[in-house]
Amino acid sequence: MKLNVGRIGKAHGVLGEATIEVRTDDAAHRFAIGAVVETENKGSLTVASARVHNGILLLGFEGINDRNGIEALRDQLLYADVDINAPGEDQDDYHVMQLIGCATFLESGEPFGEVTDVLNLPGQDVLVIKRFDDEILIPFVHQLVPTVDISHKRMTVIPPDISGELR
Repeated sequence: MKLNVGRIGKAHGVLGEATIEVRTDDAAHRFAIGAVVETENKGSLTVASARVHNGILLLGFEGINDRNGIEALRDQLLYADVDINAPGEDQDDYHVMQLIGCATFLESGEPFGEVTDVLNLPGQDVLVIKRFDDEILIPFVHQLVPTVDISHKRMTVIPPDISGELR
């Protein structure tokens, strides 16, 4: 599956390096030298150099050797083929696309809602669950989401107290 793994930012220096807004948790693999990434409408790019400068990923691409070449690619989204079903480093690693669409249930087994999005916040990921006419946000931590069954697209949630009772 092609997924957005980054965005080209401004040029860095005069030799054709670009700042990269990383949108993947596996940047070392996705942006390794020789890796090929697809752009929205500028074709594919092969990574020629990669380094981190002041906490920012800088990439150089084959065939682009100056600042003007990088500026022509500014704001292009970068895509890579990602196997969302490949096992993660930890058994509790999930890809966002695996979680979206999961049915959620209370510990009692009562249906609760459907995961419509996952917010990647600095502290933790947060599930956005559609219920009736509103959305409920539940931090994606084991204490509040004790069971996740990706193969059956369902999970158990312990929602926060909503005005003393659930609707």
